[in-house]
Amino acid sequence: MSEMKKEIVLTGDRPTGKLHIGHYVGSLKQRLIMQDQYETCYLMIADMQALTDNAHNVDKIRKSILEVTYDYLACGIDPNKTTIFIQSLIPELTEYTVLYMNFVTLARLLRNPTVKHELDLRDFGNSIPSGFLNYPVSQAADITAFGAELVPVGDDQLPMIEQTNEIVRHINYHFNTDIMKECKPILSKITRLPGTDGNAKMSKSLNNCIYLSDDEKTVSKKIMNMFTDPNHLRVEDPGKVEGNPVFTYLDAFDPNKDELEEWKAHYRRGGLGDVKVKRRLEKVLQAELAPIRERRKQFEEKPDQIMEMLFESSKKARVIAQENLNQLKTVLGINYQK
Repeated sequence: MSEMKKEIVLTGDRPTGKLHIGHYVGSLKQRLIMQDQYETCYLMIADMQALTDNAHNVDKIRKSILEVTYDYLACGIDPNKTTIFIQSLIPELTEYTVLYMNFVTLARLLRNPTVKHELDLRDFGNSIPSGFLNYPVSQAADITAFGAELVPVGDDQLPMIEQTNEIVRHINYHFNTDIMKECKPILSKITRLPGTDGNAKMSKSLNNCIYLSDDEKTVSKKIMNMFTDPNHLRVEDPGKVEGNPVFTYLDAFDPNKDELEEWKAHYRRGGLGDVKVKRRLEKVLQAELAPIRERRKQFEEKPDQIMEMLFESSKKARVIAQENLNQLKTVLGINYQK
């Protein structure tokens, strides 16, 4: 058995609903590998961040905390290897955020490409919630509060990592310290799955997801209704593989890569129908999701135990955040109890 690596890993999700297969291939599979490679892994359920654009729908966030946790555990996240915690149960993160806000300008936040993209999607106009605009600073707080050195993210989150490292460099330089650690992003090989409707992004709001908890019939129906090549009208017509969600999903899930390449070649030259390709995807995906679905049902039967685990794990995480915050406040000259 290889020696466990020492770097601290932190990642997380906004609890805005059940997780889908895009989360699974984009982040969950990677987390399963990392929890067996690294001594210290944190997995944050970012409820405070979810409130930045759901402040009037708190019940949705509360319910989703358990739903997300069921998905974590069903996929194989082990609480004995990964510290799963609820963001709002670590009040030190809020204090970190407030401190960091003094080192980040409004102009810098508005220049953040991820923030600009998200603002465009939500069409806030001049009614941008300040909490939403400030979430890059909140993410910097989450990362540095635990001294995380490795942060698994999608490529759309790279500006957040840079924002975090800017804050780290600023504090280290101006306060002549090396207490703060810069972090590195860890990108998944599959950063995003398209939606079943052909949209570039699988999204709960667009209703184009296959959820980890979907039953067998629902998965089958969603696959058979999937977008393919709109110009592949007859079986004998040449088809396009690139940009075809069915083949993108097969690339992500089909273990028989050699045979899949033969199917791609067949589809390109014509003679392979969409229904047959979708049947192949259904067989592959049902085999992947069946054990996850069964494990999830077992966890759903004991919500009180799951919440107790989250409370205890959050207490454990808070101890680390408290220790690191005290060190930071000492450096900044505001640790009056020292």
